[in-house]
Amino acid sequence: MATLMYHMLSSSSLLSLGFYHLICTTRNRLKSAGDYVAKPYHPLSFISQPHLRRLPLYLLLLCLLISLIHQSLVSLDADPLLKGHTPVHRFTSLQAAAVVFSFLILVVFLLISESTSLLPLPPDLFFALAAALFYLQYSVSDSSASVQTSDLQAKCDSVSARISALSALLCLVIAVQPKLFLADVALAASICLQGLWVLQTGLSLYVDAFIPEGCHKLLDVVTGVEGSTKCDLEDSKLRAIAILDLAFVVHVMFVLLIVTVTYAAVAKTIGIRRFGSYEALPNADSSHIQMKAMTGTQA
Repeated sequence: MATLMYHMLSSSSLLSLGFYHLICTTRNRLKSAGDYVAKPYHPLSFISQPHLRRLPLYLLLLCLLISLIHQSLVSLDADPLLKGHTPVHRFTSLQAAAVVFSFLILVVFLLISESTSLLPLPPDLFFALAAALFYLQYSVSDSSASVQTSDLQAKCDSVSARISALSALLCLVIAVQPKLFLADVALAASICLQGLWVLQTGLSLYVDAFIPEGCHKLLDVVTGVEGSTKCDLEDSKLRAIAILDLAFVVHVMFVLLIVTVTYAAVAKTIGIRRFGSYEALPNADSSHIQMKAMTGTQA
């Protein structure tokens, strides 16, 4: 139950972060199309107090701190159901805790940069560091998938690793091209997708109603330690993996729908229906008038 609650908390945090970044990014793009630059942090514009405007950073720090405590406590437990048993479990859990701690330090640096002048952190450097941390998260998730005795757990970790790799690539693109709006939107979408997949992982592995048919929870009889879900028969394993693949496609479609609806809603709120202007027409008219004047003068 505690593991499921942690997955739900992580999912809601990632979804909130990605959705908030998507709204703010779209709003900035529609308001200032020519001067748009990707930002790592968007303060609350409707609040006048400087400290309360940084509330998203405070909430992000709180969520990262909870995740760090959870990963540290998990590393102290025994897990004989992994390949390599408990020592491997402790090392992988400590690696995950180290990644969370690195993200926590990065957010602290961003908070110091936004609130004081002691540590000026340019946006391109922040996105470059974020790309490195997302790649580190990809590496940890990929290595965690390789030591799982549960095929479903390995599949979930593998998909999570790929989403982290996508986020790392998008952060690197934004660091090089900070005016690329599509990359910034895709980054927000990848964070939302990661949040949905964390929820899917928790449901598929720890909730009986969502465990695929033919699969069951792992249990070490000697110690009584429960693990994630495993499928005994090959047909059941292939069916369960196919269900996870289908769920991932559904989550991707849902994220695309979120992006589309968010863009339309923000555009309607701001009052901009489409981009483009007719500023070139007056210039063309004036040029035509000047040409006629020159022709008349020559005549």
